[in-house]
Amino acid sequence: MDKTMGGWINGLMGVLIFSGSLPATRVAVMDFDPVFLTVARAAIAGILALCLLFAFQEKRPVRGDIIPLAIVALGCVVGFPLLTALALKHVTSAHSIVFIGLLPLATAIFGVLRGGERPRPAFWIFSAIGSAFVCGYALAQGISASPVGDLLMLTAILACGLGYAEGAVLSRRLGGWQVISWALVLSLPVMIALCLYTMPQAIGGIGEPAWIGLIYVSLFSMLIGFIFWYRGLAQGGIAAVGQLQLLQPFFGLALAATLLKESVSWSMLSVTLGVVACVVGAKKFAR
Repeated sequence: MDKTMGGWINGLMGVLIFSGSLPATRVAVMDFDPVFLTVARAAIAGILALCLLFAFQEKRPVRGDIIPLAIVALGCVVGFPLLTALALKHVTSAHSIVFIGLLPLATAIFGVLRGGERPRPAFWIFSAIGSAFVCGYALAQGISASPVGDLLMLTAILACGLGYAEGAVLSRRLGGWQVISWALVLSLPVMIALCLYTMPQAIGGIGEPAWIGLIYVSLFSMLIGFIFWYRGLAQGGIAAVGQLQLLQPFFGLALAATLLKESVSWSMLSVTLGVVACVVGAKKFAR
């Protein structure tokens, strides 16, 4: 298997895992405060990451890696989880999932700025078309639903795109799972302190679905998914493999409909199918 194909396979595995993040977050914030959910998932994943780094005796990052790791932590460990958790207080997971269609464009832009990649002009056309589907949906449906929720989701996409691109560049040198692990460990002291401070007083009143949601976003969304995703971006290219995120709304909507019984409208499906179609063209011209 060549490096590029391995990148696409790893990237697809990451997308499949991330597809469950918003539905799981939606379930968790029904009982958990969004701030507690954010710091708790990071603390749990951070402790596991610390154990992995210790078990495999990974060498410590050099001084020049600290700022990039901090950017990864701010974008992926804190920014995206917190902003999406707050957004899901205002909108359904099915509604928020459509905004994930903007992630490939955001990741590609930061891939150019931070990773030095130079996709061909046709790539940007296909990426822009996919993003236009998402923006058109937001203008037609999202603004009337919740401007606050939509603004939070858009901000989350920017934070996540930056974290993805920065982590992918570091992964070429440190390795995929090592990058997210060190980012989690870097933020661990603050996350543990905030977790203890924001812990709900009535733990017994938390329902089982919320606990399952917390476990999923802690293990899979915060750690395991990134192991595949960063490796895929490093192998196949940030802009190219990043287009696989156009598939995430499709998988996410399916989960929202089947697990949460949320309504998935024809407009949501149309937008999702539109952005999925753009991945074929964007992939061809990514390099």
